[in-house]
Amino acid sequence: MESIHCNSLLNPNFSLNQRRRRINHAVLNRRDALLRSLNAVELRRSRTFSAVRTSNFSVAAAATDVGGRNSTDASVMTTAMSGVERGVRVGKSSSALEQLDIERGVCVPFRKYSPETVRSKVLESRGAVVSLVSRGVEIVWTLGLYWSTLTYDFLVGRDEEVVPFRARQLRNLLCNLGPSFIKAGQVLANRPDIIREDYMNELCILQDDVPPFPNEVAFNIIEEELGQPLENIFSKISSQTIAAASLGQVYRATLRATGEDVAIKVQRPQIEPIIYRDLFLFRTLASFLNGFSLQKLGCNAELIVDEFGEKLLEELDYTLEARNIEDFLENFKDDPTVKIPGVYKNLCGPRVLVMEWIDGIRCTDPQAIKDAGIDLNGFLTVGVSAALRQLLEFGLFHGDPHPGNIFAMQDGRIAYVDFGNVAVLSQQNKQILIDAVVHAVNEDYGEMANDFTRLGFLAKDTDVSPIVPALEAIWQNSAGKGLADFNFRSVTGQFNKLVYDFPIRIPERFSLVIRSLLTQEGICFTLKPDFKFLEVAYPYVAKRLLTDPNPALRERLIQVLFKDGVFQWKRLENLLSLAKENVAKMSSNPNLRVKRVESKLDLTDTIKDGARLFLLDEGIRRKLILALTEDSKLHVEELVDVYRLVEDEVDIPTLAMQVVQDLPNVFRDFVLSWSNSVLSDR
Repeated sequence: MESIHCNSLLNPNFSLNQRRRRINHAVLNRRDALLRSLNAVELRRSRTFSAVRTSNFSVAAAATDVGGRNSTDASVMTTAMSGVERGVRVGKSSSALEQLDIERGVCVPFRKYSPETVRSKVLESRGAVVSLVSRGVEIVWTLGLYWSTLTYDFLVGRDEEVVPFRARQLRNLLCNLGPSFIKAGQVLANRPDIIREDYMNELCILQDDVPPFPNEVAFNIIEEELGQPLENIFSKISSQTIAAASLGQVYRATLRATGEDVAIKVQRPQIEPIIYRDLFLFRTLASFLNGFSLQKLGCNAELIVDEFGEKLLEELDYTLEARNIEDFLENFKDDPTVKIPGVYKNLCGPRVLVMEWIDGIRCTDPQAIKDAGIDLNGFLTVGVSAALRQLLEFGLFHGDPHPGNIFAMQDGRIAYVDFGNVAVLSQQNKQILIDAVVHAVNEDYGEMANDFTRLGFLAKDTDVSPIVPALEAIWQNSAGKGLADFNFRSVTGQFNKLVYDFPIRIPERFSLVIRSLLTQEGICFTLKPDFKFLEVAYPYVAKRLLTDPNPALRERLIQVLFKDGVFQWKRLENLLSLAKENVAKMSSNPNLRVKRVESKLDLTDTIKDGARLFLLDEGIRRKLILALTEDSKLHVEELVDVYRLVEDEVDIPTLAMQVVQDLPNVFRDFVLSWSNSVLSDR
């Protein structure tokens, strides 16, 4: 059996996708060995491995297995065992992180954040107590004073009329408290489960535009990280910052060796100790709010802080951002419609990131896009398709696609920058999301509510029966308007009211999904006020359902086509029409005429899989035969209509040849299926 060393799991040279594949491969193939190893070191009672037994494996568990398998490598074994011991200590007090892992359905190879890590980093520094006390007093005094004004407004009965003023006051207050609070405000702007909508709208203005720190300090940081003088690497560098944010700022420069223009991202000086100190204080405060949070959101306040802290510390490490860029490059390497900047790994460090300069047009300037000869409709189609691919296909998506991070290239491609804030959706989460869409299409609102529980919006064992009518009302109200009037902002507005009536928590990754969709829909409306987001999104989803070879999606397609055991002929025709529309829009896009874009809807694999399923699955075979003969008549007309939709999309001779070549495999599977059924009957 192939062995995997601990250092290969944590090797920074591997991309996120490579690390995930290696870890998942090790986990799935060695579960029994893992349990034996856990038993040998008497750690099976540990809370850390209660998550392992539900298939959510920590890196410490993986390391234990690896160490046990590689007994000849003493150093690996020692590293693995120490990793397990650390994992146990963390596991005993980090149940919130365990809950996050279970909800996400992913194996986390390593963590920059844990409450214990934050605590040790803060308390080990000199003067820690004095710093904590002074900062704590500042925070409590500032927030307490603001809270007292809200209380006074409520007592005198003017709480509603002064909301705009108090919302602006909160935004300014967060800015004054520093980068941790600016980031917290940006998170709150997407959390209707925590803050009311009018305050959210004000906090949406809270961008990273803050005064830059001096060039001299920034250039010293660059030289420290790269280990050589600036003039040795860059022939020129801008004297003014291109952008300044709460965590860092950006310069434009030219590489001396190649003459290429690059963007240099530099972290603010001494920001890490400030972030760690504030996270420690946040979590300490959260421990006093757990009861209130459990009542209102169905989860501990500490869990919300852990979500925030984990994401914030990831943004602080620019080597992680470099790996994010590599993963996006890998995902879109065959997509001629998307531009991802290259990254110069040899010029990157924890506080400095050097990437390819993107010379594009801001996507909020429709006139500039038109003046560049770019077709506006084509660009919007490209943008929506790229966003949906990130969400539903890759499970790795840009978490902050605001107008400053998205550009239109001269050749019609869409370009993304700033990959510090990305989110990952596991295969499990993606499948549940698709389940939710299928349940919505089939109007199965009870199962939709259960999907919310599986995704972490509702605590386990929550009674979903009161939520079902509310979900039905939201969906019926939105879907009833049709594509012409449907928009995500109206749906999220109604959902925001729902989270105030029920103990619903919006997990961090899904708050990023919501923000991403809302932001990109807003950009579309800026470029074209009458743009219909779903008119592009629906055809993409239809094409993916019909053509994706993933067995899970094949299963969802069957669920969509059958409702209450009855085959939905009209729904199949609609899916085919929408999928063909998606291909037609992309292939006829004037921005992409010189690029390689598919011009036909390739249904070859779908038809082959359907034929195989018809032969091997007795239940599907019975349903399809009933569909063809229901109401005591042969549905020849429906079959003809479907054939007319696909006749131009299928190469019949090629398909027939592939079917003939696959017949031995189909026959083998048929015999195995038949023998299994015979044995089970006996």
